[in-house]
Amino acid sequence: MTPSLNSIMSRLHVKQLRLLIALDEHGSLLGAAKQVALTQPGASKALQEIETTFGTSLFTRTNRGLEPNDAGRSVIRYARLIQTDLAHLREEIIGIMSGEGGRVAVGTIMGAVPLLTTAISRVIADHPKLSIEIVEDTSAALLGQLDSGRLDLAICRTTVSTTPYLYESATFVEETLAVIASTQHPFAYARQLSLKDLVDYRWVVYRANMPMRLLLEREFHEADLRFPVHLLETTSAFATLSLLQENPTLVALVSTDVAKFCTGYGFTTTLPLPITSRSEPYELVSRKGVPDSPAARLLREALLNPPR
Repeated sequence: MTPSLNSIMSRLHVKQLRLLIALDEHGSLLGAAKQVALTQPGASKALQEIETTFGTSLFTRTNRGLEPNDAGRSVIRYARLIQTDLAHLREEIIGIMSGEGGRVAVGTIMGAVPLLTTAISRVIADHPKLSIEIVEDTSAALLGQLDSGRLDLAICRTTVSTTPYLYESATFVEETLAVIASTQHPFAYARQLSLKDLVDYRWVVYRANMPMRLLLEREFHEADLRFPVHLLETTSAFATLSLLQENPTLVALVSTDVAKFCTGYGFTTTLPLPITSRSEPYELVSRKGVPDSPAARLLREALLNPPR
């Protein structure tokens, strides 16, 4: 029977987590013991205590040394996450004690990347010692990372969640959409286009059931056109840009902010195709009841109150 969470928390020690990581790196009890300043018998006893804490063996003894089993690999993965979190905690405490700096982890969906990077640039100009982690993913994935405490803030949409009441959210930007393509695309210099002109081209899109994908499907339906079958699906702005550069016949639906960024630097062109459907606005989301850290407050202020 797996021990309770309270039992694990009361019995597990940080030095034991260090031992697990060292065992994974060295593959031997002797090497791991030296790394964490234990004797070999002390390391052996500590490993037994760890396995007792979790109620299962974590390593297989082989001729080559100790190899983690499935449970061991899982525990080691979380040991590394805890080590990383403690390092981040140390950074934040140093920032608080010094009166500046600190750390914030923020997530964003692809379309809001330019908005986020603009806000971050303003914040670090005034607070150069601030550390910021940026995660780009889908709304559902970002909400999951908020739930687990991996993120402090996220620019996404709570409408994809079955439990939107778990979050504090502020709607702050209406998203508008544009179609982009390589500057070598056959329609790169067209003055006017309709969706029918692009029906036979391959599209780079978000995967099925995501808001931007549903909007594009609606555009095709309202134009009485068959939705393309052979798609390239990605949630990555860089993957989208790279695909357009590699294949000049592709087109992609992105936010207007992403389109302006890519076109402004000459990476792509924005095709003269009006998108009439409206996308859901961006929300700045955090966990309900969890106060912002000083660093998160700075970033929240920069996002919600940009200079005019």
